[in-house]
Amino acid sequence: MTEERISPLRARMIEDMRIRGMGEKAQKSHIRAIKDFAQFLGHSPDTATPEELRAYQLHMTDTGVTASTFNVRIVALRFFFGMTCGREDMKRYMQFRTQPRKLPVVFSVEEVSDILMAAPGPGLKYRAALSISYGAGLRAAEVCNLKIGDIDSDRMLIHVEQGKGRKDRKVMLSPGLLNLLRDWWREARPEGWLFPGKPKINPISPRQLNRAFTSAKHMAGISKPATLHTLRHSFATHLLEANTDVRVIQVLLGHAKLTTTAQYTHVATKTIRDTVSPYEMLAKLQDQTVKRSLE
Repeated sequence: MTEERISPLRARMIEDMRIRGMGEKAQKSHIRAIKDFAQFLGHSPDTATPEELRAYQLHMTDTGVTASTFNVRIVALRFFFGMTCGREDMKRYMQFRTQPRKLPVVFSVEEVSDILMAAPGPGLKYRAALSISYGAGLRAAEVCNLKIGDIDSDRMLIHVEQGKGRKDRKVMLSPGLLNLLRDWWREARPEGWLFPGKPKINPISPRQLNRAFTSAKHMAGISKPATLHTLRHSFATHLLEANTDVRVIQVLLGHAKLTTTAQYTHVATKTIRDTVSPYEMLAKLQDQTVKRSLE
C-alpha cells in the first residue's frame, strides 16, 4: 500500500495548523475542504482568482451543500488564504451562509432514566458511560477518553482533559454518579482508561458509545430523533430548569472562554463543585423503572 504524497503546499498548511494549535479533527476537516476546492478548480488552489472563489461558492449552493458544510469550508478557505498563502484580500470574496437555528431535542428526566436503565450489558460499562454523558454533560469523545485518575472523589470533580478546542475543564461529580462509577470499577477493575476498549490499551470509541446509546433508546421505547449528544443537551436544559446560573452551565459545558479572566476560573471551580447534578434526581425514577420491568 503506497502512502499519499503530500504536496509542499499541503505540508505548509499542515504546519500552519499545527502552529495554531489546531486539533487533529479540525486539521482533517480543513484539508478535506481545500481538496474539494482544488478538485473544483482543476489546478493548484493557491493560484485561485476571486472569480473562481465566487464560482465555487455558487457551485456549493447549486449542488445543495448544507449551510453547515458550506460554512466549514469557508472557514478552511479563510485559513488557507490568510495564513498559508498570505492572501488576506481573498477573504473579501467569501461569505458565510446563514442557517436556521433549530432547538435541540431534549429528553425528560423520566426518559433519561429509562435510557440509562436500558443500557446494554453485560455489566455496568455502558450504563456508567452514558450516565457520565448526562450526569456531567460530557461529549462522547470526552467520556471515552476519561482515565481513572480523572475522577476526583475527594473534591467531587471530574477532570476533562483536552476537550473540544483542546481545553481542559472540571465538571461536578455527583454522589449518585460516583456510586455508580465505584460499582463499575469493582466489577471490571479497569486500569488506565475508565472505559477500556479492545484491546484494553485503547479506550472505547465514540462509535461504540453511540451504538450503545441507540440500543438503549430503542429498548426504552423512545422514538424521538435523538442522538447521544441529546444527553448533553438534556443535562444543560435540566440545570436551567433548576435555576442554575447560565454562566455556570457554560463553564460546565466548556463553552465559556475561561482564559478571559483567571479570577472567573477560580470562582467557577468552587461553583462547579457545589452545583448539584441533575443525575441525583434519577435514583427514585430508576427504582420505579425496575419495578415496572418486574410487573
